[in-house]
Amino acid sequence: MSENSGIRFMLKALIRDKAGLLGLIIVSLFLLWSLIQGILEILSSYLRKQYLGYILLPHNPYQYNLQLAFHPPSSTFLLGTNAEGEDIFSRILYALPRDAFVAIVVVFSAIIIGGILGILAGYLGGIIDEILMRVTDAFLSLPALILVIAITVPLKATFLATILGLAIVWWPTYARFYRAQTLRIKNMDYISAAKLSGVSRISLFYRYIFLNSVDPVLAYAALDFGNVILTYSTLAFLGIGITPPIPELGEMAANGVTGLPQYWWWALFPGLTILIIVIGFVLLGDRLQDVVAGRITY
Repeated sequence: MSENSGIRFMLKALIRDKAGLLGLIIVSLFLLWSLIQGILEILSSYLRKQYLGYILLPHNPYQYNLQLAFHPPSSTFLLGTNAEGEDIFSRILYALPRDAFVAIVVVFSAIIIGGILGILAGYLGGIIDEILMRVTDAFLSLPALILVIAITVPLKATFLATILGLAIVWWPTYARFYRAQTLRIKNMDYISAAKLSGVSRISLFYRYIFLNSVDPVLAYAALDFGNVILTYSTLAFLGIGITPPIPELGEMAANGVTGLPQYWWWALFPGLTILIIVIGFVLLGDRLQDVVAGRITY
């Protein structure tokens, strides 16, 4: 493990870099709020006390009031209201935990699936490598969005089906990465020493190959979180993976398009929220990759 590795070193490097620090702040706020609000929403459903789900929000995100429809941004409704008189700011805050949940599940499942297949392909080689890489190439040859739609629509395009579809198509890049890492280190001295010491193959794969690739893969994963959120929001914009009346950023932006240009805030603020979150992950992931590659040192 190089000197430009480890969580503490990465944090120090990010804090001293303006772009990295901005990305870290955006991502930290997003994840922290998603955790708190997500717990409250779960408790609200489990305890059957709906008010717990919006106890920290300015307004009830489900409160219809047609008399307040298309209310512009103000001190009462910071980001205005939609066609049903619902507070857009409260609905955005209520929607964030779902985006965070989707991103975390999809990225970490892709790391696990891609890690297993990539390590097997790189270590075993031969016909297994050929088959696994041809399957990987087949997935990479088609746009992820099209594949997800093809998988989720037959499954009635539910929220869980969307997560499953994203997880199924998101692993190939990680498989390629782990295969390259395995080919690079499988003949190194410490791998040979581990074999001679009687380490099992599973332990060898996990401890000496998978874990030795954690730093670069996490740097890429930080960037990839934004890609997942953008893809998920695009699917929601198309009406896939949403469960009305639960708000979702992409679906809110899609509905708001019908109000342009007169009710500009309806579409603008959900779309701007997606943009800010994605930019945060891009800045964070880009700087982490620079740190791991040694382009940023302190």
